[in-house]
Amino acid sequence: MKYISTRGQAPALNFEQVLLTGLAADGGLYVPETLPTFSAEEITAMAALDYPQLAQKIITPFVQDCIPADDLQAIVQETYAEFRHNAVAPMVQIAANQWVLELFHGPTLAFKDFALQLLGRLLDHVLERKHQKVVIMGATSGDTGSAAIEGCKRCKNIDIFILHPHQRVSDVQRRQMTTVTGDNIHNLAVEGNFDDCQAMLKASFADKSFLPQDRSLVAVNSINWARIMAQIVYYFYAAVALGGPFRPIAFSVPTGNFGDIFAGYLARQMGLPIERLIIATNRNDVLHRVMTTSTYGRQPLAHTLSPSMDITVSSNFERLLFDLYDRDGAVIADLMQRFDEGDINFSDTVMAKAHALFTSVHVSDEETCRQIASTWAGCEYLLDPHSAIGVKAALGSGLPPEVPVVSLATAHPAKFPDAIKSAGLDNEVALPPHLSDLLERSERFEVLPNELSAVQDFIATNINA
Repeated sequence: MKYISTRGQAPALNFEQVLLTGLAADGGLYVPETLPTFSAEEITAMAALDYPQLAQKIITPFVQDCIPADDLQAIVQETYAEFRHNAVAPMVQIAANQWVLELFHGPTLAFKDFALQLLGRLLDHVLERKHQKVVIMGATSGDTGSAAIEGCKRCKNIDIFILHPHQRVSDVQRRQMTTVTGDNIHNLAVEGNFDDCQAMLKASFADKSFLPQDRSLVAVNSINWARIMAQIVYYFYAAVALGGPFRPIAFSVPTGNFGDIFAGYLARQMGLPIERLIIATNRNDVLHRVMTTSTYGRQPLAHTLSPSMDITVSSNFERLLFDLYDRDGAVIADLMQRFDEGDINFSDTVMAKAHALFTSVHVSDEETCRQIASTWAGCEYLLDPHSAIGVKAALGSGLPPEVPVVSLATAHPAKFPDAIKSAGLDNEVALPPHLSDLLERSERFEVLPNELSAVQDFIATNINA
């Protein structure tokens, strides 16, 4: 399988090359040249597979000859053995035909473990074989950083630098990053917001001259194709459990950067009968504004009870636009150049394609708190604020009652105790045993000014691998 850039000017790469690449050379994002598809019979047979077996089946066509089948099987089995629930991604019913897909049973209690625990092991496999050392750079609004560090800390061939907005992630989220020790692990608290961190990341991939010549730069953000690939699996897992492919399923996805919900879009393209994908946003509703006004534009970032979604530029949205514009890289390159200069508008034809599958909902902090309280009162199930946004959007979706709606629960509620209190609940949500002493562990991080040169200088002078 080959991967091509959304902007049409970068060379096509194989999986191994894409794994070790961030942005394409033309500034675009890599996507498969063609997607594998599964028949109804093949999807039906997936019901007999456990999560690791299903992951291997879904991932294999994307990897093909780059990783031998036995090695991939070992990597996948080892990845999901780290999760604390035998089902890996269990589902809980919270109302009539309303389900929550729990994606927080991994080591760092967030859905990003599904991709980043796998990504770290894939990198380890490839770098060992190639005798290559790399620098990993990531930006996080909360959960990506800890999942990336946890997934990559064992690899001796990397130095990892994670940028997060200083004092703008929860205490638990920060400590999950800053308490992990290792000479090759560096947490950088940038005196700005997540969009500033993400802009530095993109600028660094566009110009890598600050690095030594023997080091390449690898992305762990969802611009890395392997992240999206791994997330496709749980859409199949949930749909098959609820009767797919013989009944349509809808998914409600709390999202800011569009990576998680784009994986659902790909699952549908691969044959899964998804009736509707609901884009659930917080006050930073760039995606909701696109769906309701046809305008893609920036607004000042607001700080909310759901910080992992505090994003004003959705990087992965470009991947969907590539399909909506019939995979015309020149059109996407022009659109993205104009977006760098200001707002852009989409045609009625393009928006009609998007509305055929996607709807969107904006959920305020007040509505988030009411949903946390309401769900607890209705079935004694405790939602974190991000998951509550997904449930709120699902309950208001207006879908036919026979269509089950699965809301993605993207984080454990123990990561956001302030939001639980804001919902009027006095529940003391304990961290799992492996994190029970997290708030007492020593932290290590550097506070840096919101300047690209300061961040790049720090990285260049702290490479150890």
